This record gives sequence, structure tokens and C-alpha cells, in this order.
Amino acid sequence: MRWLYLAIAIVSEVIATSALKAANGFTRWEPSLLVITGYASAFYFLSLALRTIQLGVAYAIWSGVGVALIILVGWVIYRQPLNVASFIGIALIVSGVIVLHIFSKSAVH
Repeated sequence: MRWLYLAIAIVSEVIATSALKAANGFTRWEPSLLVITGYASAFYFLSLALRTIQLGVAYAIWSGVGVALIILVGWVIYRQPLNVASFIGIALIVSGVIVLHIFSKSAVH
């Protein structure tokens, strides 16, 4: 369940961050509500994941996957351009998360 909790936390955070742009400085109530509930959900599920995943490992995965997903959301939803360096950066982030998960002795499997 710990990895499911972390995945839910990451997806909630990505949804909240994406809605933050649409909230336009909290001037639009629908996306603003999504921001608040998304971050609340993200931190709740992160706290559950941290019961059994080390803090550094969980945060590395949370931030790495979150950054990669936000870049993709910006590209797909907000039509923000990506270049070769962007794709290489995403690949490096994902590779780092995989290495951390598979090979790190500090990660709980």
C-alpha cells in the first residue's frame, strides 16, 4: 500500500499544481477549490506513505516524478513548448527514480 499511497500523493499534487495555474491567483473559485483539495489529499497520502518509506526516498520520488509529470501537463494542457533538453531532463529524472527504487539499500522494498 505504501507505493499506492505515494502514487496517489503524487497525482494529487500534480492535479493541484496544474489547477494552480488555472486558478489565476485564486481569482477563479473552481480551480482554487481543486488546488486546496488536491494539496490536502497529496499531503495526507504522503503522510501515510511516510509510515513505511524513508523520508528522503519518498521525497526524491515525489519531487522527481512530480516535476516530470508537471512538465508533461504543461506541454499537453497548457501547450508549453518542450525541446530536446526537456525530454532528456525528464528521462534523467525518471531514470534516477528507477535507480533509487531498484538499487538503493535505503529504499524499503
